[in-house]
Amino acid sequence: MRVGVLVVAYNAASTLAQTLDRLPPSFAASVDHVLVCDDASPDETYDVALRYLERTQLPLTVVKHPENLGYGGNQKAGYHWAIDHGLDVVVLLHGDGQYAPEVIESIVEPLVRGEADAVFGSRMMEKGKARAGGMPMYKYVGNRILSTFQNKVTGLELSEWHSGYRAYRVDALTDIDLDSYTNDFDFDTEIILGLHAAGKKIAEVPIPTYYGDEICHVNGIKYAKDVTKDVIRFKARRMGFGTGPSGLGAMTAHDTEVYELKPSPHSSHGRLLAWTARHRPGTSVLDVGCSDGQFGALVRQQGHRVDGVDLVKHHGVGERLDDFVEADVSQGLPSSTPSYDVIIAGDILEHVVDPETLLKDIRDHLNPGGEILVSVPNFGHWYPRGKVALGRFDYDQRGPLDHTHVRFFTRRTFERLVNTCGLVVVERDVVGSPVDVLDRGGESFVSRAARGAARADRAATAVWPTMFGYQFLYRLEAI
Repeated sequence: MRVGVLVVAYNAASTLAQTLDRLPPSFAASVDHVLVCDDASPDETYDVALRYLERTQLPLTVVKHPENLGYGGNQKAGYHWAIDHGLDVVVLLHGDGQYAPEVIESIVEPLVRGEADAVFGSRMMEKGKARAGGMPMYKYVGNRILSTFQNKVTGLELSEWHSGYRAYRVDALTDIDLDSYTNDFDFDTEIILGLHAAGKKIAEVPIPTYYGDEICHVNGIKYAKDVTKDVIRFKARRMGFGTGPSGLGAMTAHDTEVYELKPSPHSSHGRLLAWTARHRPGTSVLDVGCSDGQFGALVRQQGHRVDGVDLVKHHGVGERLDDFVEADVSQGLPSSTPSYDVIIAGDILEHVVDPETLLKDIRDHLNPGGEILVSVPNFGHWYPRGKVALGRFDYDQRGPLDHTHVRFFTRRTFERLVNTCGLVVVERDVVGSPVDVLDRGGESFVSRAARGAARADRAATAVWPTMFGYQFLYRLEAI
């Protein structure tokens, strides 16, 4: 494999040459290329690198950015260079010598063996070594606190998030949106989040700790604040909140994507299943907007015949349901649609421009005595209300402000639509904020910590449904 080294350097005139000299001879003999990126240092870092180039046998390239790109920007420039030059592996090495070049081969080996997509050198894997190597107590404590918090929120189990000694498979870097990441020091956190969201495997190896006379350019308070914001933003996007796709693993939402099953008994799907369970076995059911049929399969397990209709035929839907028709329901139900005892319109009416026409069409396909089961998001929920009140209305990736929603409902406006369509409300229900989304990505700690809050949310929903209700559910019959 073609292995390269990216040496990021800023004011490293006194340490750069010694750092390069410390590369093991066996590694120096096999390395494909070493790129020194001087980030517009005001000292003689660039001149030192050029003099080193004249006397070394290393395949070395030296560049100096005309203006300071920042720690993250310097890395991005180097990784793009590695991608453009067809390297297979790139190792990040700091020009100040803080991370031991002597152990670079142990960083690279798991990548060469195909065991990981990224390998991080950790000063925390071996108990006591970080402090013995001179890591100041305040940095040690801060490192442990931040790493523990970041693991809990993201579901990772890294011994250290804050090591700058890393190696990546270059093809893994091409699968993440490097340019969307910060140019600041929290770049190292954002790239972890991007790799995690992309499903890449991260491994760690122990490295020695060394603190010398190098000058630290990191503002510790700002850095802690930035990485905390990064992981919270990452978690929010995994839950569906946020303004759009991002290199930090935002979940996109399009009409053609699989709609996520919400299995909790306190969710809209759980309540709809409770209603379908009341019907005698053999009831004919149509699931409008059935997605991949996972919800319909649960209705089918109750002994009912379940057909589905949706814009896209997702994998497995034919096996989960009794029949499936591929059609754009925003234009109404297909002309060949028969009548049913129960028609489910779960989380679909907000996705069509003309929900009145679709709801009337659904009504016209009911058997005598049949019913329609509907769930719609509540635009009057405190979250959309708060964003509007603050003048920050924007679409999210999930929830009431899902960016595929084209119509918005409050309880009053939806029930007015029901009356307009010649339907009557037989039963109404409401569910609070979905706790299920907290488990997206496997971050179970957050959901455990939030159980008490979820109970409080359900209690508030019962007292004030138009404010705390996340979704409204209805059983409807034709007049």
